[in-house]
Amino acid sequence: MTDLVVTEDKIIERILTMELVRVTERAAVASAKLRGRGNEKAADQAAVDAMRRELNKLPIDGTIVIGEGERDEAPMLYIGEKVGTKKGPKVDIAVDPLEGTTLCAKDMPGSIAVMAMAQAGTLLYAPDVYMDKIAIGPGYPKGIVDLDAPVEDNIHALARAKGVKANEITALVMDRPRHADLIAKLRALGCSIRLITDGDVVGVIQCAETAKTGIDIYLGIGGAPEGVLAAGALRCVGGQMQGRLILDTPEKVARAATMGVKEPKKKYDLLDLASGDTVVAATGVTDGALLKGVKFSGDIIETETIVYRSLTGTVRRILGEHRELTKFHLD
Repeated sequence: MTDLVVTEDKIIERILTMELVRVTERAAVASAKLRGRGNEKAADQAAVDAMRRELNKLPIDGTIVIGEGERDEAPMLYIGEKVGTKKGPKVDIAVDPLEGTTLCAKDMPGSIAVMAMAQAGTLLYAPDVYMDKIAIGPGYPKGIVDLDAPVEDNIHALARAKGVKANEITALVMDRPRHADLIAKLRALGCSIRLITDGDVVGVIQCAETAKTGIDIYLGIGGAPEGVLAAGALRCVGGQMQGRLILDTPEKVARAATMGVKEPKKKYDLLDLASGDTVVAATGVTDGALLKGVKFSGDIIETETIVYRSLTGTVRRILGEHRELTKFHLD
């Protein structure tokens, strides 16, 4: 990597394009080697190790604010861990080295390696709890949907804004018993529902590319850390999202307070979740609606990565062909 004498914005811009792509590419390839092997922990650890290795090459002073485990869990990219060379801008980093570990272990669609980087202090320091979420893509009036509104109201409002009937709206929901009532209400409206077993980040991001994925709205309860990652991507394309942490025990409330959460019942909007110049990179591990998975073909490894940047509204799709197989895994 060549030395640059430029402004902090230029350094961030450079890091958050090809350099960030390399981080998620390495994590994706490492975990893809274990696709279909039935070992979730091994696949996840391979992604973590590869991602940490690449992050520590970047000229940044980075802090993991959304990570794989609580503070001081060294085998993971833990919350509070410092990464980078420490010779660059201070940045917040949110990571999910292998989102959809079960999907990877079973070689099912939709597993990705994903991370976000933003100016220090601008990503929500979210505890590892559930979050109730609603998200839509770009092109709609502000406030067209609301987390506290009945699902029927949200679907009808979205349909009117899109110029279609309610039964032409496609909602994405995680296939969990907790969503039985939500799914029943969507069915009663005639909505199409895409159910996913895993992949909360991808689920929200699919709203950003409705023309490609067919998803109009994400509804339901998923992980709070995943919500922050997805919010970063939606900010880059002008989508909308709201979320509320589910802090349903005194222990969770206390843990959230230590991470700076002062209002346990606060309804967060997109800027609360990711407010600064944010870049999100995601590389496919297995084939999915958003990205193609890693392909091993002789001496070439093929990857597909999508990169979002909020400052410019830029979305880049990067197809990689990686040669020198041994070097790719070991450099």
